[in-house]
Amino acid sequence: MRDLSLRYKIPLRVLSLASITAILVTASILFRVYDETRNDLLRHAQSMGRVLANTLVGPLTHDDAWRAFEIINSPFQSEEADRSELAETILVLDGKGQVYVSTRPAQFPMLSDPVRLDPEFAAIREATAGRDGHNPVATAQPGSSRLFVGIPIVSDGARLGTLVMTYTKGPFIPRFIGIAQRAALMTLLALAVLLPIAWYWGNRMAGPLVRLAGCMDQIGPRVPEGLHCDLFESNDEIGRAGASFKRMLKELVEKARLEQEILVTERLAAVGRLSAGIAHEINNPLGGMLNAINTFKRHGSNDPRTLKTLSLLERGLSQIKDTVAALLVEARLESRHPLSRHDIEDTRTLVAAEAAGKGIGLVWDNHIATGLPLPSTLVRQILLNLLLNAIRAAEKQVECQVYRDSRSLTLAVKNDGAHIPDEDMPYLFEPFSRLSRNGHGLGLWITYQITRQLNGGILVESDPGQTRFAVTLPLPEEPCTT
Repeated sequence: MRDLSLRYKIPLRVLSLASITAILVTASILFRVYDETRNDLLRHAQSMGRVLANTLVGPLTHDDAWRAFEIINSPFQSEEADRSELAETILVLDGKGQVYVSTRPAQFPMLSDPVRLDPEFAAIREATAGRDGHNPVATAQPGSSRLFVGIPIVSDGARLGTLVMTYTKGPFIPRFIGIAQRAALMTLLALAVLLPIAWYWGNRMAGPLVRLAGCMDQIGPRVPEGLHCDLFESNDEIGRAGASFKRMLKELVEKARLEQEILVTERLAAVGRLSAGIAHEINNPLGGMLNAINTFKRHGSNDPRTLKTLSLLERGLSQIKDTVAALLVEARLESRHPLSRHDIEDTRTLVAAEAAGKGIGLVWDNHIATGLPLPSTLVRQILLNLLLNAIRAAEKQVECQVYRDSRSLTLAVKNDGAHIPDEDMPYLFEPFSRLSRNGHGLGLWITYQITRQLNGGILVESDPGQTRFAVTLPLPEEPCTT
């Protein structure tokens, strides 16, 4: 019961409470009926006992045992008498407590001691001992199935004997059974009505808690992707708990996202510092070697073979220099000029030939109508890198959308190429990444570095059949100057 769901606990508890209430009410009714039946029986016994006691004065005075037997046996001879109200046995005891006459002479012979024959008579004999009045006395021993009523037989203040009547409790039982059956029937009818109501209200009350518990069970060390909890919200305690949990879940998702972004940012920053350090160390001897080759070409031998070899060395060293320069992305923000619509359209012209050569459709949507206070060279570099990557990854189509609001500029590029798995997202902007199938992956690395230096952000969304890169750059308050 402890581990049972509330959707079952609530109906079961309602039914248990209804059953206990019905049992208690039935028991109360039975006790009341018992008391009323007992009191009715005592009143009838006392009434009949007084009549018999007064009638027995004459026979006892004249020692007429036969007449006394006829008197106590007369109630059993009447055909109109209610058998359930008749005594089981009637005895007349003399002044010594011995049987004078009885309705069962075979069981209680004359002058016998009733206590020896039936020990239960001891209680009534003790209760009537020393009583000279006419008031009846009723006794019943614990656990006994009989009730004893004793009435003193008194004449002129002298006690002649005692009239004892015994009643069995058997007639009570059918009445009790009838009441219990009616109570059980009413209880079953009440439970039949309460069960659907209790089940409905149980599910209604426990349903929000069950859904809340189910959502809580799904949360582990990390919040599952795409977790949606349909929780009940209202101003009561359950509704407030659901609203608080949804708010907490939203905060956990945001916290996990921020932690992931921080990890990626820190890793990329570490890679950037390492790359910059290596690039600077390479640039120093590299510049010296290029200067030496240039000096030798000017002042050295004019041997064609030597010059050819030097040209090969110069091209190789220049390629190394270009690669190193790509790692050292340092945006010169102090020498910017405003971004215009034509700068965006020029980028379209640059990539149109490559897209057409690969049979990729280019959907263009440029909403920039006026100049923006952003460095055009850097923005064009970002957009160009995103478009070239999208064209390489696309199967049929690339979409580009450029728009702004009051605070930022957004460059969004979407392609229908292969899906980027979630586990590869943290390594997407690293240089020389294993994810780069063509080239060294420096395009996205440069895009990331420029975006970070411009205080912007990059959002990547990848689903099967669609991958979208969106770069958001905040607009400075002061316009760019040339």
